[in-house]
Amino acid sequence: MPDVFINYRTGDGEKTALLLEKELSAILGGEERIFRATRSIKPGQRFPEELLGNVRRSTVLLAVIGPNWIQSPRLHDEDDWVRRELLEAFALGIPVVPVLEGHRTKRLDRAELPVELAWLADTQSVHVDLEDLQADLTRLVARLADWVPSFRAVNHLRPPAPGSATNSAGDVHGTAIQGRDITTGDVGTVIKGDNGTIHAGKGNIYRDSQHFSGDGAAYVAGDNHGGIGHQFGDSHKNEENGR
Repeated sequence: MPDVFINYRTGDGEKTALLLEKELSAILGGEERIFRATRSIKPGQRFPEELLGNVRRSTVLLAVIGPNWIQSPRLHDEDDWVRRELLEAFALGIPVVPVLEGHRTKRLDRAELPVELAWLADTQSVHVDLEDLQADLTRLVARLADWVPSFRAVNHLRPPAPGSATNSAGDVHGTAIQGRDITTGDVGTVIKGDNGTIHAGKGNIYRDSQHFSGDGAAYVAGDNHGGIGHQFGDSHKNEENGR
């Protein structure tokens, strides 16, 4: 029995439907817990029974709304499967969550929907955008946890606590520098594959080089075939003192 049924129209919202299936299946630990028609219906199975049967057995239905979803004339066709799945869930009291593809997709307008689907415009929706995927998935999973208890155990998608900062660096082949003024909260830094120099705090850092400080210092590397002279302090004052 699927926990989540993904309702979508081929050619509009299809990529987001695939993404949701992949991410939510990974979280729940099994593809069988997420129903998406293209993958879930096996060869030889009758799709009318599989579609409506899995809607009835699901805990929640995600209705993926792409940018051209509302313009499809098929929404007014009683035989349209997107429409039939939505109406089946609504009739059985199964929660329906409109998932708007990208932050440019606007919420549904009752005036543009068939009368039978007008309720969809009054249903709270969520956005899922590839440019802000982790944050959007976090919000979606938090809402799904109201119906699917397994989502409550998800920790890796939860956003950092207010005032904290977490940074990570992948393969480093040069110099990685982290700098920030911290007033509250904790700071965590994760470095992977370091092949260079890493700075994760205050002060100077030197790697594979000599460092000297003070009023005067000299460092010679290699062969010296001449002379080295030094003069420290005020030269005029040294002459007066006979030095």
